Amino acid sequence: MISDDSRYILRLISEGEHQQQDFKYKITDAMKLARSVSAFANTDGGRLLIGVRDDGAISGVRSEEEIYMMHAAAYEYCRPASSIKFDTYYAAGRNVVIATVPPALRKPVCAHVGDGKYRAFIRIADENIIASPVQLRMWKDEQSKHGSMLHYTDEESAFLKLMGNSGMQTLNQIVRRSGMGRYQVIALLSRFIRFGLVRQVYDGDGRFLFGTMPETD
Repeated sequence: MISDDSRYILRLISEGEHQQQDFKYKITDAMKLARSVSAFANTDGGRLLIGVRDDGAISGVRSEEEIYMMHAAAYEYCRPASSIKFDTYYAAGRNVVIATVPPALRKPVCAHVGDGKYRAFIRIADENIIASPVQLRMWKDEQSKHGSMLHYTDEESAFLKLMGNSGMQTLNQIVRRSGMGRYQVIALLSRFIRFGLVRQVYDGDGRFLFGTMPETD
């Protein structure tokens, strides 16, 4: 007879890895795990099934050291420390730990990536991606309530027109074509995205592209 724990874990595994779920076979590096914590906290929240292989096979959590590293990932290798909740389930004769990360109230939550450096990650499909400079600015503006767009200047109107005529572009391409400073372009993109005039798209190849919103009928 299948236990309730096994039934629950198998149901989650059947979903596969997605924007709000990740599998971890075993924990050998708290710093790497912190990237998943950061990505979930900065996006829509999510859960890590620890003791589950990429193919969905249950391997189980084998040592207290793994549990220690789970805590370290959230509390020592994330800045600020991320909220996280741990629940242990007994499935297929093994212990599986579910680490649940809620969306952060204040973003970004950054993960330590080595050499004293921290980076903010976001979750896109089943990947943890380093947040773009524009995303970082958007979080800053949201916290400060900065960027009211009751009206915009002739320069900003010209910038938006340029965006509309150029298709999807990288940040560096926009900086070159606009003739504006990088910091100014980042600030403008942040404002236009927040107000639904421009979109940010990840191309799946390590790049973020920016363009005006597509017209609707």
